[in-house]
Amino acid sequence: MPSDADIRDILTSVKTIALVGWSPKPDRPSHRVAEFLKRKGYRVIPVNPGHAGQQALGETVVATLAEAGQVDMVDIFRRSEEAGAVADEAVRIGAKVVWMQIGVVDEAAASRARNAGLRVVMNRCPAIEIPHLGL
Repeated sequence: MPSDADIRDILTSVKTIALVGWSPKPDRPSHRVAEFLKRKGYRVIPVNPGHAGQQALGETVVATLAEAGQVDMVDIFRRSEEAGAVADEAVRIGAKVVWMQIGVVDEAAASRARNAGLRVVMNRCPAIEIPHLGL
């Protein structure tokens, strides 16, 4: 479990975030978190194959993480059983951080990502951590 100092370091060092599982529906947590992160100055690239090609958050929605290009952090809004494949793709594209949202836990995927040199956060939300840390 990362410390507050680790979380602060992550959130102050990343600039570009791929948000996997973004929803265009304003009532969905992935939509609200993406908008929050955008307002906080991050570049947020929405990843959702069902909405690829649409415009959101000043970006084109992409179908896959690989299409997002170079990103610092991959924020996962997928079920825990789907998080491993996303974490593995984050390693392949050279991300620095894998962040699994509240309720998303995959210890094996976290271990693989850490072994590849990525920082990992699980079962937490940056939209909660940013105000908590006064960022």
